[in-house]
Amino acid sequence: MTHIVEKPATAGVVWITGASSGIGRALALAYARRGVGVAATARSVEGLDALAREAGGLVRAYPADVTDAAAIAATVDRIEAEMGPIATAILNAGIYLPVRAQNLGVEDCARSFRVNLDGTVHCLVPLLARMGARRAGQIAIVSSSAGYRGLPTSAAYGATKAGLINLAESLKFDTDNMGIDLRIVTPGFVETAATDRNPFPMPAIVSAETAAARIIAGLAGRRFDITFPRRFTLVLKALALLPASVYFAIVARATGWRGKRD
Repeated sequence: MTHIVEKPATAGVVWITGASSGIGRALALAYARRGVGVAATARSVEGLDALAREAGGLVRAYPADVTDAAAIAATVDRIEAEMGPIATAILNAGIYLPVRAQNLGVEDCARSFRVNLDGTVHCLVPLLARMGARRAGQIAIVSSSAGYRGLPTSAAYGATKAGLINLAESLKFDTDNMGIDLRIVTPGFVETAATDRNPFPMPAIVSAETAAARIIAGLAGRRFDITFPRRFTLVLKALALLPASVYFAIVARATGWRGKRD
């Protein structure tokens, strides 16, 4: 019989990757304000230590690089040994490297794939093993609405985010049977150091704190795809259904990319 998870995990340790800045940092602080213990992972030891100090003891730093599979497996072991079972994991680590056809390079694409895609898989492997054995746990993979269809400068980033959506959808057939509550998060534009690079308008942009609140609320609900702000992301989903010629014309006009040569 297929087991459908009725409720997400609501107590226990929350593990957040990419926790030293942006959405990850905002999530860690938001959970800490709710009295929840957080294991925070990122490459920046300094950023994690500052986060832990601000959170007042409810956030513990576990520095690691998601591109290192062995280090991530060891980090999961250490978190569970020191803090207890991970009830909720928010796999948020990622990078955005703007890419255009004029300067397409192997390394920018390869680095994006290593961090955004491989890094997520490196986290999933130990999590699925442990949560599957317990038949309990919640995992949120942070993707982006940029994964719905191609956008200017997002050739590398958007490809990884589309891959994460497909990854989550494919794994969900199994995780439902394993007692694991798997979700995908597809935000619109969020105010971070990454979006500061965008050379085009970003409608309905929200703060990292707002994004964190939406994710936490979404994880308490039932939707597989936690997407926000819906007035923007639902428009992108609708645009993705249009014929290619119409889609490219609308997006080029909206972003100022029509006739752009520089």
